[in-house]
Order: sequence, then structure tokens, then C-alpha cells
Amino acid sequence: MKNTTPYKLLLSFFLFFQFGFAQVDVVYSDLVWSDEFNTSGPVDSNKWHHQTQLPLGGSWFNGELQHYTNLLSNSYVNAGLLYIVAKNESFTDQGVTKQYTSARLNSKFAFKYGRIDVRAKLPVQTGTWPAIWMLGKNVNEPGGYFASSFGSVDWPACGEIDIMEHGIFPGQSINYVQSTIHTPSSFGGSVNNGGTIASDLANNYHVYSLNWSPFQLTFLLDGVPYYTYNPAVKNSNTWPFNLEQYLLLNVAMGGVAGTVPTSFTQASMLIDYVRVYQNNTVDTQAPYNFTASIGAVTSTSIELLLNATDNSGTIGYNVAYGSNSNDYAGASGVQKSVIISGLNPSTNYSFSITAKDLAGNSAANNPILINATTLPNSTLICSGTSNLAQIGSFSTGYNYEFQTNGTDVKITYDLLDTDKVGVVAFLWRQSPFTEYQMTNVTGNSFTHTITNQTIGSTINYGVKFAYAGGMSVTNYYSYVVGSACSMGVTTFSELNQLTFSNPIDDFIEINSPIKIDKVEIYNLLGTMVVAQELDTNRIDVTNLQSGVFLISLYSGEEKIVRKIIIK
Repeated sequence: MKNTTPYKLLLSFFLFFQFGFAQVDVVYSDLVWSDEFNTSGPVDSNKWHHQTQLPLGGSWFNGELQHYTNLLSNSYVNAGLLYIVAKNESFTDQGVTKQYTSARLNSKFAFKYGRIDVRAKLPVQTGTWPAIWMLGKNVNEPGGYFASSFGSVDWPACGEIDIMEHGIFPGQSINYVQSTIHTPSSFGGSVNNGGTIASDLANNYHVYSLNWSPFQLTFLLDGVPYYTYNPAVKNSNTWPFNLEQYLLLNVAMGGVAGTVPTSFTQASMLIDYVRVYQNNTVDTQAPYNFTASIGAVTSTSIELLLNATDNSGTIGYNVAYGSNSNDYAGASGVQKSVIISGLNPSTNYSFSITAKDLAGNSAANNPILINATTLPNSTLICSGTSNLAQIGSFSTGYNYEFQTNGTDVKITYDLLDTDKVGVVAFLWRQSPFTEYQMTNVTGNSFTHTITNQTIGSTINYGVKFAYAGGMSVTNYYSYVVGSACSMGVTTFSELNQLTFSNPIDDFIEINSPIKIDKVEIYNLLGTMVVAQELDTNRIDVTNLQSGVFLISLYSGEEKIVRKIIIK
């Protein structure tokens, strides 16, 4: 039953993704904790804690129906597998009677940064909610293993990482699994999530993985990355993931998982192994050959080209300018492009850049100081959002942007679909037909610059997004070189009557004759930086840097997009 594939082969596979698709930024290679479930009987009490204490109010969260127990019938090891069994049975505990039992295990091991692999087969019966997830060791939660000694903050300030959840996504395929991040900036129905389709969950084992570095969280299914969480601004609201977390394994019943059928008797999550990897080799060698230079410059952005070499394979860069300071990960010996966006036109910016490895060793020539001035406000942009396709289809859509710089036109497309895996992009010229491979900027954002264009001429381009299992091609969009244009979306009279002050300090106060259902804010690279569906007449932008952004406002089927300036 055990997966005996040598770890070195898996490491090579992860390295391929690191340098081929840049979705796994740090490769962890030393096994530091595991449970192979080789001894039949109760779970290993040296490694696992049964969390059975009911929260205040006598019921588990989310309307769940089960008691979690330490009974051997709800969790046990047999023939190399851990069984977590949810059962239909009346059970009284802590003075409360419930009709279902299950198990919720806390690992007695907590760690910061590394990769966790869990090979498991899931129950798919209606009303079951299997989960593989993590909580901050500092969470103040009744009955948790670490709570009595380390519990100092409430959820979600501790941070929650849902590596895998199933059964709580109505309308999705029965083989759909999802990863979700809960932080003070977005929790409950968090916007920070990504899912994928697994093959035959009911009968197949799959490896659910989290690669957690100081820079990002990357989620993988069977070694293939499908979602990365990497907020542009990392603080206690968006990134409480600089402290130790522990693992939880459980199967909940009912609640957001839906009604449990009367025919339900029991269902099990089977776990083959749990493995945690970190890098334990003592590293005393500092990065060397550290260089930093200026790349492409526009009226609102400056590209920094960074490079350094280190024996660990990973470089951590810090870029500071003004009151801003951001960290980025790069591969040793590979040029790292960092685009600083949201800048003001015709403005000089000074950057202080340092390079360190993950052990904290600093490059000898830290810091490198460089200056660049943004272009005048003659850089002209035409952009929009659409879901129209000439081939295939889009589940959400895409952002597109045409930007004139001199006689060059930079074309950027950002795929908004979250159900596409392994995305690459090709720019299509309509006539004569020509295809150009685009450069990945970040996430599913791609760009390509066409040179020596004639000001005033009309060009027509679309993009082919290729991904695992197919492709989708956008419509062709016409752009007059050297022009600015409004967003290519339809506006409606009532929605178009809304007003708000612009430029903006800390909050966008929207006055609208109709209800605003949703607000989204994008930077000029097409990356969504704010999404809000509650209290949509007051939008907090205090975490955004100064600069130009695009705000999309929705009411029913109507939508408008406007440019905003944040001071």
C-alpha cells in the first residue's frame, strides 16, 4: 500500500516546476516528521492528539452534526492505513447527545516553513466533509493540543491553511477539491482559494501537498501545482504564516456539507502517510555575484532585474523604496524580474535592494542602491475585462491591456479562471496570422511587446491560453496605437450614475442609486488586489500602495469599470 517512489525523483519533479513554471519557489528535501501508519491498532499517541472538547455552545462550528471522539471505532490504524471513520450512531458526551460520531486529530508536531504531503483516499458520500488542514500553534481553541500552552490569539488571527477540503462546494464535480486561506483580511467565505479536479476520488489515492515558504503558499495535487497564495502586501492581516502551524485531519458531518441522507451508515477517510520536509543542512555560505539593474520603465511601473548565486538554490530579495518594503523569492543564478507598479508618472524612485539566503546569510555587497524615473503621462493604455471566446470557453474570463510606449505596444492578458492548470499563453495576430509565445509575469498574467508600430494604426490581437486538457482563445481586440480608450465593457445608465471622490486617501465612499453587489480592484498588471461583496459602499484601500488602479463595480448583470488614483 505504501508509495515507494524514491524521494529524489519527486524532488526532481518539483525542481522542474520550480524552474519551469515558478510555482514552487523553495524545494524542501529533508524528512523531519512523518507517520507511515505501520503499526495496527490505536493511532500513535506520541504523534497525534484527539480533539474532542466541544466549543462554547455545545456544537462544532459551521452547523456540523458530529461528536469527535477518541473511540477506536472512529480512528484506528490497520494494514498500513489510518482510518478516520464518521458513523451514524447516537452518542452522548459532555452532556450533549448527537447522532453522528467521527474523529479530529491534531498533530503533536508544529513547524514553520516546509512541505507537507498527505496521501489519502476520501469519502464522497453526501453530507461528509473530509479535510486536511492547518492552524497556527497560537490559536486559542478549546481542546486543541497546543491551546493550553500556546493559545494566545483567536481565529482567524492565527491563520488557517486548508490544504484539502471536499464535499462543501455545491455545483462542483464530485471529484473537485479545494484549498483555501483564512486570515483577518479574508475569512469564512474567503476569496483566497483555488481548486482542481482529481481523478475518481472515491476509488483512488491522491497526494495532497502544501509547499510553504517565507514568500508564498503553493498547493499541489499529485505533485502538480494548482493554486498559489502570495499577497502583494504581507502583514498580520494577510500573512500570519510566519509562525508555527500544526496539522489537523478530520471528517465532519452535515452543516455546510449539506443534509446527511437517512440511508447513511458510515464513511471513512483513509490516509496512507503524512510526511513533512524541511531543509536542515546548516548553511554558512552567503549569496554572491549579486546584481541589480533597471529593466522596462513605464509611467506607472519600474522593472527591477535581480540576480545572485547561492548554494541553497534560493535567494530572498528585499526591495525597499519610500515607506514600502517587499520580499521576493528567486532561483540561484536565474534573473528575477520584479515589477514595482502603482507609481506616479515623471517621478524619481530610489530603491534599496538586499539579497539573503533562507538561512539569513547576506550578500557581501548589500544593499545595492539604484534610481529610476517613471515616464511622463504620455504612456497610453486601453484595457478591459471579458469572458468572450472564439475557441473554447472561459469560466470567469480575462483582463486585457494594450499600452503604448513610444512606438512599442505592450500587450498584457491576465487569465481570471481558477480551474485551469499549467497555463501558458500565446499572442495571436489576426492578419496576417502570427503566433508569439508570451512571457509569464506572475500567476496567470502574461505579456508580450510588439515593436516599431505606427502611431495611429490599428492592430488586432487575441490570446490563446493553453492548459492541461485543452485551450481557450479570447476574441480579437482592436487597438489604435498611441491612443487611450475606455474599458471595453458595457455601462448601464443607473449604475453609471454612482459617484465617489477620486483621488482617494484611505476609503472609497460610493454613492449609488442602486445596490452594489460586488467591488473588485485591479492593479495595472491585471492582478486583483481587493474583492468585496459586503459593505460595498465603503471600500478600505489602506493596504494599497499609491498609484493608479482599475475598479470594477457590479450590480446584478451590470458592470462598470473606472480608473482610480490612490494617494
